[in-house]
Amino acid sequence: MFKAQNILLKLDAHIGHIRYMPVLAVLAGICALPVQALDWSDNAIDWRYGKNFREPFNNQDIAKNIFTMTHVDSYQYGSNYLSVNMLVSDSKDPASATTTSGSRDLFIVYRHTLDIGKISGNAIKLGPVRGAGITAGFDFDNKADVGYNSKKRMLVLGPTLMMDVPGHLNISLLAAWESNNPSASAGAPFIPPYPGHRYYFNTHPMLSADWGIPLGTLPWSFEGYANFIAAKGKDETGNDTVPETIIDMQIMYDICSAMNCAKRSFRAGFEYWYWDNKFGNSDSTVGPLGGNRARTPMVRAEYHF
Repeated sequence: MFKAQNILLKLDAHIGHIRYMPVLAVLAGICALPVQALDWSDNAIDWRYGKNFREPFNNQDIAKNIFTMTHVDSYQYGSNYLSVNMLVSDSKDPASATTTSGSRDLFIVYRHTLDIGKISGNAIKLGPVRGAGITAGFDFDNKADVGYNSKKRMLVLGPTLMMDVPGHLNISLLAAWESNNPSASAGAPFIPPYPGHRYYFNTHPMLSADWGIPLGTLPWSFEGYANFIAAKGKDETGNDTVPETIIDMQIMYDICSAMNCAKRSFRAGFEYWYWDNKFGNSDSTVGPLGGNRARTPMVRAEYHF
């Protein structure tokens, strides 16, 4: 099993707030389960590129290259998912007020799902549901830009239903404990009234789905995730947040189906990323500067090993 104990301890050092301790205790308990042989695992590196990304309070289309390393596995009691992403923007989303170099954004997502059926030895099947579990995990963001410099930290915990479809479709209802410590770079044209310390949003629900479904016997698959996130109270400057929607979906082709290489080793396809009310920002909050809504087509290529 992929061990996340050390990562969680480091994350807690960054968060440093007692309100998270019960959730951290659950996460630590999950990650402290005995290490077992994996049923299967998959590692991948991928590259994505799109020219229509948006950032709140920035009305320009931004081009980004995204480089990702992903690990997924299944073991005796459940499954692990880890995604490490580096998002590299062009000059329309600069790294600071004194450079035209684009921002750099390190974003990490980890999820662990305990499969209740595997633990109990009794399969949970009901209608379209083939299993149920408990999911816990975290998001970690560290971005260098002009006006926000996101330092998001978020813990999640909640039930998951595993749907009976070809491939997989998991639906989770998660409680989210999120904080941030934004700052504006020196020389920024506008410096928002950030609190100057880590700011904690209200605990809020998030309906999350992820899927990977083969398209019949064709060497194509439909994959992605969707998050529907409730409002989380006031933001770091006192504005009301609103619900946000993130849908990231792709059609992927198995290049190895037409070449002499291991199945699914090399894949390529097209991706579409929709983000509405990004970071909980409403139209009235961003005003004419916009940037809180992105519709981003991308090309994508990946190597699995």
